[in-house]
Amino acid sequence: MSVAPYILQRPAQRTSCVVFASPHSGRAYPEEMLEHGLLDPLQLRSSEDAHVDRIFARVPDFGAVLLSATYPRAWVDLNRRSDELDPALIEGVGRAGLNPRIASGLGVIPRVVAGGRAIYRGKISRVAAQERIEQVWMPYHHLLKSVLDESHAQFGRAILIDCHSMPREALSTVRMGHRMRPEIVIGDRYGASARSEVVNEVEAAFAAQGFEVSRNVPFAGAYVAQHYGRPSRQYHAIQVEIDRSLYMDEATLELRPDFAAFRDRITAAAKTIAEIGAERLPLAAE
Repeated sequence: MSVAPYILQRPAQRTSCVVFASPHSGRAYPEEMLEHGLLDPLQLRSSEDAHVDRIFARVPDFGAVLLSATYPRAWVDLNRRSDELDPALIEGVGRAGLNPRIASGLGVIPRVVAGGRAIYRGKISRVAAQERIEQVWMPYHHLLKSVLDESHAQFGRAILIDCHSMPREALSTVRMGHRMRPEIVIGDRYGASARSEVVNEVEAAFAAQGFEVSRNVPFAGAYVAQHYGRPSRQYHAIQVEIDRSLYMDEATLELRPDFAAFRDRITAAAKTIAEIGAERLPLAAE
């Protein structure tokens, strides 16, 4: 492929066990998708976590790693298992293992974008689907595992912050008592992907910047959090969802005039999170 499947930004000196990753901000849309699909470029981008990699761009300054996808979620979804293949889209795939995500068109090779709009006119071959997985999904996850293992070896633990954005409408049904609607949702799969003390500190970092923060509702974390979160082994995976309307026009994807000020707040929170990961834990005896 003409474009590498990821961008890895390392700090000049690794001082934090935290790895920030943005699997859905990729915007290198292959020509075949633009030429032969049903949607125009802006419609295709509706499922993209636009600008999230830019929002977290400064984390290497704080001694942490930043990993960003280059290919878009509409091409291959890095937050799905590699075997979540959609029989309605991919030739020769059986219905065994069908789950609600796949049935709705949101498997590892998505059939639809936001709003349920179909991407393709017909099916794609099993070979073409497997090529995407081998050329994009596998290298991204191989590298993500590698940098998390590096963190664990150096610091005694690894903390993954899986960075996403969410449409404002996704929060329309969320109720927080007398509190305001959440602006950031922290997902730890209800405690299964990270220890509570780590999650508490991450949540507090965003709250300290004035954000309304909720946990696990409506997003508790998907494949990445489930797969990499092993808190009993000091691998902590936390999904962070940011309300897109805080920093961009959701219809045009254009940044709001106050984007720089918003990014400064996220950057301050990210700096605090990186500092959480600066402590080296004693390694357990073999």
